[in-house]
Amino acid sequence: MFKKILIANRGEIALRIQRACKEMGIKAVVVYSEADRDAKYVKLADEAVCIGPAASAQSYLHMPALISAAEVTDAEAIHPGYGFLSENADFAERVENSGFVFIGPTAASIRLMGDKVSAKQAMIRSGVPTVPGSEGALSEDQAEIKRIAKGIGYPVIIKAAGGGGGRGMRVVHTEAALIHAVQTTKAEAGSAFGNPAVYMEKFLQNPRHVEIQVIADTHRNAVHLGERDCSMQRRHQKVIEESPAPGISRRAIEKIGERCAAACKKIGYRGAGTFEFLFENGEFYFIEMNTRVQVEHPVTEFVTGIDIVRTQIEVAAGGKLPFTQKQVTLTGHAIECRINAEDPFNFMPSPGKITGWHAAGGPGVRVDSHAYQNYTVPTHYDSMIGKLIVYGDTREQALARMRTALSEMVVEGIKTNIPLHRELMVDASFIAGGTNIHYLEKWLEQHPR
Repeated sequence: MFKKILIANRGEIALRIQRACKEMGIKAVVVYSEADRDAKYVKLADEAVCIGPAASAQSYLHMPALISAAEVTDAEAIHPGYGFLSENADFAERVENSGFVFIGPTAASIRLMGDKVSAKQAMIRSGVPTVPGSEGALSEDQAEIKRIAKGIGYPVIIKAAGGGGGRGMRVVHTEAALIHAVQTTKAEAGSAFGNPAVYMEKFLQNPRHVEIQVIADTHRNAVHLGERDCSMQRRHQKVIEESPAPGISRRAIEKIGERCAAACKKIGYRGAGTFEFLFENGEFYFIEMNTRVQVEHPVTEFVTGIDIVRTQIEVAAGGKLPFTQKQVTLTGHAIECRINAEDPFNFMPSPGKITGWHAAGGPGVRVDSHAYQNYTVPTHYDSMIGKLIVYGDTREQALARMRTALSEMVVEGIKTNIPLHRELMVDASFIAGGTNIHYLEKWLEQHPR
């Protein structure tokens, strides 16, 4: 096992990884930008290294600074968390070439699954169902593009091969608009992702977003840890996540989960990862794989009793998975609300000083946050300041506990989206379960402020 790990991230995930390290008897090195000097996890770290100014490009995205921090502190491994460089194959390669262990998949796996076209082709070879669409990147042949679209059936969606996070996508409803949409998306993809390749898929009208958590070791063992429903989204950004997914049979989940685990073995995957699917009319359609720990991993930890971050570290150190597929069981229900420093209804960021902070508590309640009273939320990073996660024996109990926890949660001095979560927890359609990915945006239109 490692003696010292460098955490190449910030915020609540840096604190989460630090806690896992402490529990395992591993020293944790935290890096921080000048804007994060007073962060809780910096104060609690065994060692802390300032890696640059507030701007991400000069700190958390600056590979030489991160490698140097690992070198000067004698760290043995680097955990990238999520976001920033966590899915950057060049960084993973550089970490390994510098003599450190990257706590995540190989650079080859990240490259394979990071390109949406190669990822889709790999899933087809592995028997994982995908959205009907082009076999690869679209050519320059306009007649061929029109032929593919006609074969799929309108509406179609044009996607950037190197895109993600809801960027680099354009829905097309008619042939007249097709070629312009392809050309525009190509230009945007080349500018935003350095890769102009685009592909085409059938545009599903009202799907749910359901994802499968997997974890694999270097001994050809791979298991799935059930599913999460992440359909409550705004602009492709998740707001609420839960496990298990309401209204989907365990048999269907087991079947798709087994295919995901088998795909991990086929591509030689190691570490934690998530297969993301659109689910419509009883069918799963693969859209992408996230080759890192997810923001919403705590809901899976609650229902399985498995510490995903600890397991990440164990398999990165060469250990075998400490459980088999048969030993993985889902019990009860968990829900997570992302707490963001933003206006709850127009979503404008709300950085600044937190003058009052009271975290919710009670049975089955978990708050993952680096925030505290008098902490100043910086302007330079993502607006998420924490996650409120609850567990119950049933979904009904989890919903009741989340309502209570949201009523207890106090964040003063800045605006947060807690009022939005409070309203969604009493919304009849959400209580019924199974809302699609468009539900929240339509709900917001119907509830103007």
